Amino acid sequence: MPHTTRLKDAPAVCYHCGQALPGDATWMVSIDRVEHAMCCPGCAAVAQTIVDLGQESYYRDRTAYANSAEGAQQLPPELQLYDNTDPRFALDEDSRESTFTVEGIRCAACVWLIEQRLTRLPGVESAQLNVATEKLYVRWRSDDCKPGDILGALHTIGYTAWPYDAGRHADHQQLAARTLGRQLFVAGLSMMQVMMYVAPAYLAEDGTLDDSMAALMRWASLLLTLPAICYSALPFWRGAWASLRARAPGMDVPVALGIAAAFGASVIATVSGKGEVWYDSVTMFIFLLLCSRYLELRARRKAGAALERLQHALPASASLLEHYPASHAATIVRAAALAVDNVIVIKPGEAVAADSIIIDGRTSLDLSLLSGESAPQPKHVGDAIPGGAINAGSVILARVTRRAQDSTLSDLIKLIHRAGGEKPRIAQWADHVAAWFVAGLLMFALAAFSFWFLLDGSAVRAWPIAIAVLVVSCPCALSLATPTALAAATDQLLRQGVLITGAQTLETLHRATHIVLDKTGTLTWGRPVLQTVQTLGAMRAGFCLQIAAALEAGSAHPLARAIIAAADEAGRENWNASSLTETAGSGLEGVVHNRRYRLGSAQFVAGITGTAPLRDVPEGVTPVYLGVEDQWLACFHLHDGLRPDAQETVDYFRKRGKTMVLVSGDDDVLARRVGDQLGIETTVGGYLPADKLNFVQQLQRRGCVVAMVGDGINDAAVLGAADVSFAMGGGAALAQAHADAVLLNGRLSAVADSARTAARTMRIIRQNLCWATVYNVAAIPAAAFGLLNPWLSGVGMAVSSAVVVLNALRLRRSS
Repeated sequence: MPHTTRLKDAPAVCYHCGQALPGDATWMVSIDRVEHAMCCPGCAAVAQTIVDLGQESYYRDRTAYANSAEGAQQLPPELQLYDNTDPRFALDEDSRESTFTVEGIRCAACVWLIEQRLTRLPGVESAQLNVATEKLYVRWRSDDCKPGDILGALHTIGYTAWPYDAGRHADHQQLAARTLGRQLFVAGLSMMQVMMYVAPAYLAEDGTLDDSMAALMRWASLLLTLPAICYSALPFWRGAWASLRARAPGMDVPVALGIAAAFGASVIATVSGKGEVWYDSVTMFIFLLLCSRYLELRARRKAGAALERLQHALPASASLLEHYPASHAATIVRAAALAVDNVIVIKPGEAVAADSIIIDGRTSLDLSLLSGESAPQPKHVGDAIPGGAINAGSVILARVTRRAQDSTLSDLIKLIHRAGGEKPRIAQWADHVAAWFVAGLLMFALAAFSFWFLLDGSAVRAWPIAIAVLVVSCPCALSLATPTALAAATDQLLRQGVLITGAQTLETLHRATHIVLDKTGTLTWGRPVLQTVQTLGAMRAGFCLQIAAALEAGSAHPLARAIIAAADEAGRENWNASSLTETAGSGLEGVVHNRRYRLGSAQFVAGITGTAPLRDVPEGVTPVYLGVEDQWLACFHLHDGLRPDAQETVDYFRKRGKTMVLVSGDDDVLARRVGDQLGIETTVGGYLPADKLNFVQQLQRRGCVVAMVGDGINDAAVLGAADVSFAMGGGAALAQAHADAVLLNGRLSAVADSARTAARTMRIIRQNLCWATVYNVAAIPAAAFGLLNPWLSGVGMAVSSAVVVLNALRLRRSS
């Protein structure tokens, strides 16, 4: 490992590279349980990476400091410790993929630069940066590329990156926000002080301001502008230098040139005592642009807030009962170390570490992060509970059914990463236009300077006009128009229980001409539900339901779960059944409150009552009978009924001119009955998955844009073939999701909510693109004709970005 500096005992140096610590250094890394100071974010990132990889011995055994991470042209060797064997990167035998956190994202122009640099890297198959969440998704061939190569390529163009970790990502976001806040404060203070010194020159009449006093004012303004130039403008200098070094000029290039030109001309005028100075314009421009970037940063964080909450929801540890049931002593272990069949204890307020089944106790779970539903859900012995849910009730014991890394919440996070790995076509177009825009702008500024210089024969007028052209343009507004709106819409839908996993989802849903619906599990519940309780004796319906639930408490049969769910909703009593025996295909027999009951088919229950049931069963329901010795008590009518929001959803799309289609694998007569009940124009039944796929493809060949809604399991093929698709979410089915969106809340009406949000999103994107185009078309020529001075151009650019971001954030409000 190369070294550059002998180790020193001086405490005021960076523990990693040995460089002197700046006065405001706040970067600390815990190494061998001791906090050590670092000189910059780069050294902090490298040191933290070494610790994360368990290589603290590097610091104990080294004889000299490492190369400085700040400003290094090549990747520090320590980051090469990442290789393709890390399980986080595994995709298949030949390919790897990962999500990286990228530090130093300044504006949307960084997206194009980073993506272009990585796609030129040998072995990289795709690279997509989500500007709203500051996460980079990369897929690469393991034989041709390593993670260290990706991190190194980013390092050479001025960006620090590391494999995504929720905690570190949040820490660096907070650090970036604090740094930008300090730079904004310094720029604002410099601007106010400079304004005080330039005001006399503006207010004084010709000849009334003494030359020596005017010179003093200029020198004071120069000194007061230096903090803004040397500290507050650092993001622009660094961004411009990185993009020029990569030979891909980004938005920071014209900004830095404008600041440098205005400040340089002002310094020359101050030293020579001749010409105009623009210290007030320079400080105001820096302040306004930082205001815009601070607002943009806050907006990006808000737009991805719901996604970040999911990332932090899965706990890092769990309480393991190693010797259960012999002992209830708990040991704290890493959640990732849990294995299937481990028994864990979950206390009130704790998150469930992995998908499990309750084996002791009853509680309520807060599933709001997973499904968008705010009301806690009651859970009892035998109920499955998903990883990431919050225990809102009492202490429970649970047996792990899936590892933490395979839990429901982990599957959601994987889908989120997939969602961030692609861009809609409209966003790709905007990024492409913005990239060429910068190069065209530089040429236009040069042309404007040349025109006015030739016209006037001097640079007195040409110089401020060229500065104004550089400052007034705003390709950031063009690049931000789409991703900010999409991020805000995605955040809003996730808070409503809809996870968008496809890049084109909202754009395509808005254009859909046909809405194709599956029946079982989509329009209907896909599981039996208790429709009515028909009493056959003197006992009340509620009492009979509680007896039935006590008998069915340990059963996993779908009919049993329907009865238990109805009892839970009615307020289930904690009654226990004893001496339970089950007759396969017939029913259960057991003792509750010292009386023997039977629950099941009519023939089975007749064996204890001695007679046949007295009443007929309505058509279309499944009967489950309850009886006691010599007496019929009740008949439970179970039915796979329509979802309560099915009619509302169908009506919504019909009113908007969409063609509704019902395609079912059930009997054609039954499918048509459901279709006629809901008013669906086209209904076909008896279709196997291959038939459904062929049906959708025929619609597409006719030019139709098809949106498909299915249950996400047996409809995988047709969901993948549709132009846009929605899957009813639920537990393990998430891992098999082939849809562009997952309805985590299980509400069919969420498809209509998504359509409303899609319409609003496309409307706001068009507004943003229109505003960005009109602004640049009007403002740049105005600056070129001398109608805008530099400080007013700075105001225009800041306002332009702010308008786009604030307009997009309206999507976070419910429609």
